[in-house]
Amino acid sequence: MPSRTLPNLTSKEIALNNTSKSCWVTIGSKVYDVTEFLDAHPGGGELILEHGGEDVGSIMQDEISHAHSDAAYDVLDDNLIGFVAAEPVLKTAVESDRPQDILPLPPNETGAEELRANDAADFIPTPTAIETTSMTSAEDLRRGTDAEQHQRKPRFLDLDKPLLMQVWNGNFSKDFYLEEVHRGQSYKGSESAPLFGNFLEPLSKTAWWVIPLVWWPQIAWVSWIAYDGIPSGFQFAAYWSTGLFLWTLIEYVMHRGLFHVDKYLPDNRVGITAHFLLHGIHHYLPMDRYRLVMPPTLFVVLAAPFYKLAHTVFYWDWYVATAVFCGGMFGYTLYDCTHYFIHHKKIPLDYFRQLRSYHIAHHWTDYENGFGITSRFWDRVFGTELAMPKPVKAS
Repeated sequence: MPSRTLPNLTSKEIALNNTSKSCWVTIGSKVYDVTEFLDAHPGGGELILEHGGEDVGSIMQDEISHAHSDAAYDVLDDNLIGFVAAEPVLKTAVESDRPQDILPLPPNETGAEELRANDAADFIPTPTAIETTSMTSAEDLRRGTDAEQHQRKPRFLDLDKPLLMQVWNGNFSKDFYLEEVHRGQSYKGSESAPLFGNFLEPLSKTAWWVIPLVWWPQIAWVSWIAYDGIPSGFQFAAYWSTGLFLWTLIEYVMHRGLFHVDKYLPDNRVGITAHFLLHGIHHYLPMDRYRLVMPPTLFVVLAAPFYKLAHTVFYWDWYVATAVFCGGMFGYTLYDCTHYFIHHKKIPLDYFRQLRSYHIAHHWTDYENGFGITSRFWDRVFGTELAMPKPVKAS
């Protein structure tokens, strides 16, 4: 029987669904849409709405207010719509050597063991009848389980078929596409789902080590040429560092203004498909280890305007402009490698741990904020910094 993969929802999205028109609640890592149950609730729908968008696990077990029966939990399981990475899950993923075993939820057995070891066993989703079928909603469960329904078309994309043409031919509205593409999925652990399904497929995949291997020798060579044409080593270092700093701004602007141009995305197949290729696929399959860094062929296209920009701004000296550009290029390589390591490696440095926690929150809590990868600086400047829980120091 085919396996049903439920979406991972952000805590921000869940919190917004707290009205009589759309009411979601959570218990641990599970998210339930209880909108249709509001009128049928024995205590009245108002009691549920008081806790709309919140975790109701402790309330449902409260003997004083009213401990709920097994039937109540059966109703919830019938209305399961996805998972949310609660704080204990995010914390475990940040500390893990293999966060891809934990996120997206549900975790594999290795990830589940890590959660248990970190006292987060309550946040391991247990399978329900809906999750173990090919059905796409609780309503499908009520209709029956004939053979035709087991072959139902996926709600968004079939991960076993080339994704690009599914997006192009999907006739998705912008609102539907943005809602679905930011609900992270997992494909065979951290493997790559087919994108093109033809000879172009290898061009869409890049191992992280390709970035320093391809770019660092060129950056070093061109930096030496620039150094040779600048009067002093101090001036060269100042200009090169200026380029490195400017990259952090470019990184922020690209991530926010290009990759997350969600509100201004054209509501047509061209705009939606371009968004999916640029960044949407990363949010949809965030643990794909071969689509985390930018292929060199694509970066050449994006780097050309920045080379021109550096030589336009620092027009008075070719060597100065080139030093600035090389510093920015080095910044880009640090960004790409940092992004990969945030998703797949554990580095025992507190600053890196904070970056990892911050970026995981961008994916699983609020994708409309937290655009900095190598630094939060520009998020603070432009008011898009994610509110992070303060770390608790061990006594």
